[in-house]
Amino acid sequence: MNNPPPLEPAAAELSHAGAVIDKAIEYMIGQNISSLAVASALLGGALALLSRSVADEAIVEILNNAVASVRAGELRRMGGPG
Repeated sequence: MNNPPPLEPAAAELSHAGAVIDKAIEYMIGQNISSLAVASALLGGALALLSRSVADEAIVEILNNAVASVRAGELRRMGGPG
């Protein structure tokens, strides 16, 4: 029997992906691409990737969780001063 792939990425895989994204962000900022343009492109790319992997309702739930985090001030606290 084939087992479905896990929904959560392995910690090492997630860490590696995060490191790659961090380097991509550093590169784009170094190319004088605005933070807003970088963030918008990353968000658009992430949503496009999610749309190939999960149902629309799952994407809506992810976005609702993100909105709740913004409203609760969690993102500001994670980002530090500024």
